[in-house]
Amino acid sequence: MDPHSQNLGTVTMVLQQIYDPLIHRNADLSLRPGLALSWTQVEPNRWRFVLRQGVRFHEGEAFTADDVVFSITRALQPTSNYGIFVDTVDRAVKMDDFTVDVVTKVADPILPNKFASLFMMSKSWSERHNATRPQNTRQREEMHTVRSTNGTGAFRLAVREPDVRTVLRRNDAWFGWTEPGQTAGNVTEIVYRPIGSDATRIAALLSGEVDFVLDPPLQDLNRLRQAGNIRVVEGPEVRTIFLAMDVFRDELLYSDVRGRNPLKDLRVRQALYHAIDIQAIHRTVMRGQSIVTGTFFPPQVNGYSEAEDARLPYDPARARALLAEAGYPNGFGITLDCPNNRYVNDEQICQAIAAMWARVGVRTSVKAQPLAPFFAQIQRDDTSVYLLGWGVPTLDALYSFQSLLATRNGAQGDGIWNYGRYSNPRMDALVQRMKTESGEPRAAAVREALRMYRDDVPHIPLHHQMIPWAMRSNFQIPHAANNQPYFRWMTVN
Repeated sequence: MDPHSQNLGTVTMVLQQIYDPLIHRNADLSLRPGLALSWTQVEPNRWRFVLRQGVRFHEGEAFTADDVVFSITRALQPTSNYGIFVDTVDRAVKMDDFTVDVVTKVADPILPNKFASLFMMSKSWSERHNATRPQNTRQREEMHTVRSTNGTGAFRLAVREPDVRTVLRRNDAWFGWTEPGQTAGNVTEIVYRPIGSDATRIAALLSGEVDFVLDPPLQDLNRLRQAGNIRVVEGPEVRTIFLAMDVFRDELLYSDVRGRNPLKDLRVRQALYHAIDIQAIHRTVMRGQSIVTGTFFPPQVNGYSEAEDARLPYDPARARALLAEAGYPNGFGITLDCPNNRYVNDEQICQAIAAMWARVGVRTSVKAQPLAPFFAQIQRDDTSVYLLGWGVPTLDALYSFQSLLATRNGAQGDGIWNYGRYSNPRMDALVQRMKTESGEPRAAAVREALRMYRDDVPHIPLHHQMIPWAMRSNFQIPHAANNQPYFRWMTVN
């Protein structure tokens, strides 16, 4: 429950009901006022935020500039997984009780997009509970913010039973219920329940035991659409599924090759790419509910280039020839790490890829596990090849390039999710240009980086997810491309 500890969609799905950022998003993901009524770039390296007055945290503290300065500073600390949203921040300065200036190290034209994902905390509450820095997730640290919250949001935490249920109750004092131009929902309580079995989850929906299923199995969609008491809404998600590879170590951890790392060889990466029949995965594993891609963010993201969205063709013969050229005529063995409850049909995708790789000589063992141990493993760099899904909350290309492809160098946000440890000085230079430039120079930097992504093959892109939601027919909620249901907009008839 720590709002700056783990930047995962499954975590923010709950936290964004409880905590508010300075800037909210509409259902179409455009920006609108949140805890800040306005934001202005008063100087190239200075943004001014004018705060909403009269807001209180769930435990009664008044929201002021002190809380904003504290929250931004907290997100900058080493145990934060939200550094990507404050990577350019030098400091936050209280100008008065309801005005904060954020001074950046370089001009940052997309700072508001980043701050739409940064939750505000109570300074006094955090100090009272020894929580002035984020929980250390890697070390599985237990601190007050793991099971307790104190936000300003539409719902407050009532019950937290990990792996059993999490209960939120409506905060009638939330400022957003009466905002002009916003449709307020009428939900009074939310009960999150993890149900691992697809069959059990759908049976619970059909029987009325649950009201809303975030991830209905694709094979059940037609049955749900035909059920008279169920509504299915769907649309493309701003999330791309891809494979990332260890291109750093001199010897792979999970391979039968000794003394060298096959994945450092571009020909091997190309071979693995050519061996994947992505149309078969789209047709059979995803049942048509995916958008095949050759890049690593979708068209909704600023910087997308259709010209650079091209895959290496499915060509098993070429894959075998490339492996032989690279010195692996008989292939090799490797382990593919994969979550089994995070993305749509994630384990099935990995099993299909393993079978395709085996046909060109790369004997692949799939290690599939629930999201908590999976993410803990890859965040220790304890992997050779892994499947990941990447959303883009800022809706800007920099977020993906900086997080996934910049050299991990200790700077806030750079390479924070680059567990294959890809490193290319030219890519790093382009990322730095994306941080500070605007207009055509910035667009040119993104295009060159996308071309380099295709040429270097640090990842094997697969597809953008299509996301269906299923709910009781008397429930209505806008579908969001970030796969984040905003229950403050849900109405129950």
